[in-house]
Amino acid sequence: MTSTLHGAPPPPLGALAPTTGTGNGAAGRSVPPPAIISRALRPGIYAPVPTFFTANEELDLVSFSKHVVRLAQAGVFPVISGSTGEAPHLTPPERTALIKAARSAFASNRLDGVPIIAGANGSSLKHSIELAYDAASAGADAVIVIPSGYFAGVTNTSDGKAALREFYIELANHSPIPILIYNYPGASGGINMDSDFLIDLAKSAPNTCGLKLTCNEIGKLLRICSVTAVPEFATSYPRKFPYIPFLVFTGYSDTLYPALIARGAGAITGLANLVPHTVRRLFDIAVTSINAGSTNHMIEAQALQSTVAQADFNLSTHGIAGIKWALSRYGADLGYDYTGGLPRKPLPPLSAGVDLQLERQLHEIIVREKALLREREQIGATAGVGASAGPNRSTTSLR
Repeated sequence: MTSTLHGAPPPPLGALAPTTGTGNGAAGRSVPPPAIISRALRPGIYAPVPTFFTANEELDLVSFSKHVVRLAQAGVFPVISGSTGEAPHLTPPERTALIKAARSAFASNRLDGVPIIAGANGSSLKHSIELAYDAASAGADAVIVIPSGYFAGVTNTSDGKAALREFYIELANHSPIPILIYNYPGASGGINMDSDFLIDLAKSAPNTCGLKLTCNEIGKLLRICSVTAVPEFATSYPRKFPYIPFLVFTGYSDTLYPALIARGAGAITGLANLVPHTVRRLFDIAVTSINAGSTNHMIEAQALQSTVAQADFNLSTHGIAGIKWALSRYGADLGYDYTGGLPRKPLPPLSAGVDLQLERQLHEIIVREKALLREREQIGATAGVGASAGPNRSTTSLR
């Protein structure tokens, strides 16, 4: 099978010149530091990280930092201040503080090569550009932007769709770092960008670096990847930053294996917050089965995909509250010492009486995650080194 996942390891450490801090929304913003090529986005598993709060709803940066390090050591990269991170509940200084805390935690744990995606979903073009500058200055390597759903009724008209196209093109032109376009009708007032619209944006905005499709339409992903995931696309529509390819991610891990077969780049999935090793394992096995055409790997990937799909469905049904509850419930089982806490008001906590049902539903995947943790410890003991630096290994790729 000749397909490409854009999975070659990033070029050696280096930098490109920053974008000048001028133009719509950039006034008064400092010029971000040069881009770090070794932190280029790559195929794989990304987790939309929840924002951890104290009992009085202040940022809990200690728990947050521990969590992003735990994910990175499993080979899972963070998306900060996204939907799961309660972005609408965060102030601009809080968004910046989270990125800086993650970057500092990575540096302290020899995880400097971990890329950070940050939400920059402002309610207007000007606001989004400001958030993109803030994210870049704090240490993010790309931003992810969902359409504002406040005026969704207008945006869903023909004039509104034309305006949305111009919004993304102008945002990409002004942003100092690449943009991922985020299609999630459930969080944007029902705005659902179709494959033709998204392909056009990929061609028209060289500073876009990919898509997150939480519409979970595998046919849409396939149609887009049939255009953007072939070598001719990079030649005909070169990116502003040549070392960052155009990557298309599914927004749920229950379609990870089908998405990879369709030439997708992986998943940005909330389930990876709870069981990062399991979701990353599915990615690695799936890529190997596609590369090698191995029946044994295919069977293993299909079986693991079934387990992941069921857990993803059960956990995502309960949204942010479900993820935070699960992080609190399984710390002792999975070897970490922080809790998920509660969402910020007005989001409610997990509904009463749901916890026992969710425990039963997650039992199989928790058992699988614990087995992978034991396997990782044994490998580390055999090698005489700690189990660390997952994302600094060679990136799995499709030929």
